[in-house]
Amino acid sequence: MRALHSVSAAIAKAEIAVACVFGLLIALLILLNVVTRAMGTSVFWVDEAAIASMVWMAFLGASASIHYRTSVAVTIVPDALSPRAAALAGKLVDLLVLVFFAVLLVLTYQWFDPLTFAGVGFSKDDFSGQTFNFIYAETTTTLGFPKFWLWLIMPVFAIGTAIHALSNLLSATAEPSPEEV
Repeated sequence: MRALHSVSAAIAKAEIAVACVFGLLIALLILLNVVTRAMGTSVFWVDEAAIASMVWMAFLGASASIHYRTSVAVTIVPDALSPRAAALAGKLVDLLVLVFFAVLLVLTYQWFDPLTFAGVGFSKDDFSGQTFNFIYAETTTTLGFPKFWLWLIMPVFAIGTAIHALSNLLSATAEPSPEEV
């Protein structure tokens, strides 16, 4: 259990570090956009790159917030309960969060369908023809590269949040060690 919490903590630190890089990238892209527009020579792909960076930053930050338990929450019900009932409600919430992200992980796996993609020799056309799933064939509007690179945030998010949720659930259900008492 401590090992899982350590893994969750390491993932959360990495998510925050990468989210910070994306935040800096967003600021630089917007600054580039302002400067080039002021000069009358707009760079057409900057908006799309800034939006993609913001999406990745938001998902990584949201995943880390699951680990740190800093997500937005309405606490009116737990605050009105007895400490024991509030603890039970907290465990139930942790379980529901884990179930949600486990389902998201399964759906994301089905969406990307990596085994079928590998089975057709990583051919976008064969994959699309066989599955009617065009995830690997679609390209971004201005950047011109496959959209699945941007959509990879979904499995990254699903894996990270599932690990954080499992760690939270197990730490919430564990008896405190003598050091923690």
